[in-house]
Order: sequence, then structure tokens, then C-alpha cells
Amino acid sequence: MKPARAHPLWFAFVLHRVSGLALALFLPVHFWVLSYALTQPEKLNRFLNFADQPFVKLAEFGLVFFLAVHIFGGLRLMAMEWLPWSAPQKTLAAGAVSIAFLISGTFFLQVV
Repeated sequence: MKPARAHPLWFAFVLHRVSGLALALFLPVHFWVLSYALTQPEKLNRFLNFADQPFVKLAEFGLVFFLAVHIFGGLRLMAMEWLPWSAPQKTLAAGAVSIAFLISGTFFLQVV
């Protein structure tokens, strides 16, 4: 019998937790920067100029990837709780990461 950490769905579990943590850390910063639009537009303009740098675009790709992973991971968890699972369905659940990568990669290619 395989150890739990060698199971493909364990990776999905970890990725869902990491993506949730990344989004939880990002949201306060996002709202803080958005507040500049109302209070200090010149700071917002400086930040937007900074956001045009390639490494920021790469970070945006990561953020959209984590968002897509978290959404599909949440759907996977709801399906695990409410539906009976077969082996092919488990493979499809692991494939949700590929779909998340496709969505975030499409976003990345549009902003570069």
C-alpha cells in the first residue's frame, strides 16, 4: 500500500491549501492598492507603472493559476464529499490542475 503522501490526490490537497494561503495573503494587498485609486491616485499610477514589469506579469500568472487551482480544488472537495468516486473520476480530478494551468496560461499570454 502506498503512503498517503505518494497518492496523487494528496498533491491536490496540498496545492489547494497553498493556493488558499496565497490568495489570503494577496487579497489585503490588493485592497490596499485599490484604495490608492480613491485616496492617492499618484501612488496608484506609480504602482501601475511598476506592475508593467515582466516579473510582475509572471507573478500575475501565478496568482491566476492559484485562483484557478483553488476553484477547481474546491469543486473537487465538494464532489468528494457528495459523490461516489471511481478510479477514472479520481484521474479527472487530478486533471483539474491541468485545466487551471491552461486558464492561467491563457491569461498570462494575453497580458505579456
